[in-house]
Order: sequence, then structure tokens, then C-alpha cells
Amino acid sequence: MDQPTFVDGFHDHEAVAKMQYNPLGTTGMAVSELSLGTSAFGSVFRPTDDSECLAVLDLAVRSGVNLIDSAPWYGHGKAETILGRGLQKISRSAYYLATKVGRYQPEVDKMFDFRAERVIASVDESLNRLGLDYVDVIQVHDMEFAPSLDVILHETLPALQKVKDSGKARFIGITGYPLENFKTVLTKSSVRIDTVLTYCRGSMNDNSLQEYMPFFKERGVGVINASALGMGLLSNRGPASWHPAQDDIKDACAEAAKYCKDRNVDISRLALKFTLGQPGVASTLISTARYSRFHPYQHSQVKSLPPL
Repeated sequence: MDQPTFVDGFHDHEAVAKMQYNPLGTTGMAVSELSLGTSAFGSVFRPTDDSECLAVLDLAVRSGVNLIDSAPWYGHGKAETILGRGLQKISRSAYYLATKVGRYQPEVDKMFDFRAERVIASVDESLNRLGLDYVDVIQVHDMEFAPSLDVILHETLPALQKVKDSGKARFIGITGYPLENFKTVLTKSSVRIDTVLTYCRGSMNDNSLQEYMPFFKERGVGVINASALGMGLLSNRGPASWHPAQDDIKDACAEAAKYCKDRNVDISRLALKFTLGQPGVASTLISTARYSRFHPYQHSQVKSLPPL
């Protein structure tokens, strides 16, 4: 099979054949349109079972998901530790691994640290937990929480360039919610930035990511999208109590969910179909720690829904 991360004897041929792969900017990596986010592995949303997380990881990669995203923040190292256990049993050539620096502990005064020395130490800590010699993409986690973007530009990114030069990472990425920050940092950075990762901006209720796609394309930057469901807004269950959306947005999404449910349509599946249809996005992160929720053919079933 003509797919660089395909490992004969390990992968599910049928599932891989149904997965679409897209170029991640100019990195040379072709990534699966659905990628595995591991925030759920860190029990960010609910208590989880480690063995079930490992089963989800194995099924995801066997089914053709070849991009895995993690961070020290997810369970304060727990997600990376679980990943490290599972990846021992998977060929390194079968996946691309991305993790992050800059966000760490639950205490407010210890949560963020974008200083150069902390960044370099963080990468070594992540590699130790993951059991890897290198990661494919090392990303700045939620850069809007730095004291200023100057810290990102003059400390964090130069430190990541040193990490890249040492061979501990192949590419450098930035993540966050405010889209304008991406343009600012990409324009001003002396360090080559290869990827951006944003969330809740390429979804059915907020598709402002598309306004920035021409800029990212011009720069040769790969785009990774997360939270197609708007962190629960576009679901029958609805968002958690801590969700930052204003009441009018919550009410509108709840009304839309009811409208779909009354017509026997799952709004979550509709929302995912919408997101997967957005041009220019290389991959969309999906995170779950429930084996029953991950099915190797789920993405093709979603894409076969009637046109929106």
C-alpha cells in the first residue's frame, strides 16, 4: 500500500484504504484526516481506565490514524506516560507524534512557563515519558497565556529551534485559540514554524478558521484542527458547566441539537461531517478514552451522510 506509515502485518488494510491522508504543510508528512488527541487519556474529562486507553491507541493506529497529539498538561504527564506504554508495541514508522511545551500543573501559578530553560527541560521529560528519542512535531501550548507574545518569539521558539537542531524534534508548531496570534507570530518569528493547531474554530458554529487559511497556505504551514464539536456544544449531551461560551451560543446550539434529534439525526455526526469537509485542514483531532466510541470505519460512515 502506497502510504509511508503503513506497516504490513500490523495495519488493517481495509480501514487504511478508507482513510484519507493530507499533506501537513511542507513537512513532507501525509497525515490522516482524523488524528488521535490524547487529552482524554489524561482523564481531563472524566476518570479513565489505562488499559482501555491503550486499546483505543492500538485500534486507532491499526485503523490508519497516523498522527497522535499529546501534551504534559494532559493529566500532568499521565497521557504521555500511557502513550509511552502503548507505543512500545507499535512500530515507530507507523505514526507521527506531536507533543507540547509551556503548560504543566493545575495550580495557577505553576500552570504556564514559556521560559527557554523550562522548554528544553520539558522536551526531555516528555521524551522520557513517551519512551522516544524524538517527536515529529514539538508545539507551543496555548501561547496566548504567555506574559506576552514577545516571550514566545524571543525565548520559547528559539529554545525549540535548539531542540530541533539537537534531533529531538523534526518540526515546530504553535497552538492556541485566538487566530490573530498565529498571524502575528508567524509574521514576526525568526524561527521556522511548520504547523498550527487551533480548536473550536473549524466547527459548524464557528468556522472563522477559514478566514486564515489563505495566509497559512501562503506560508506553507500545516493546519491541525481540534474540537469539531465545539467542546460539547454540538452534542446531545451539551457542554460541561465550565464551558466558556456565552448563554446565547449555548442556547442556539442546544436548539440545533434538539432540531436534529427530532429528525433522527445526531448533531455530533453532522458537525464532524461539516468539519471534515473544510478545505485546507490537514487533520482534525478526535479524543476519546472509550473503546466503544472509536470505530475504524466511523469516519467513512460520517462522510457518507447526505449533503449539508
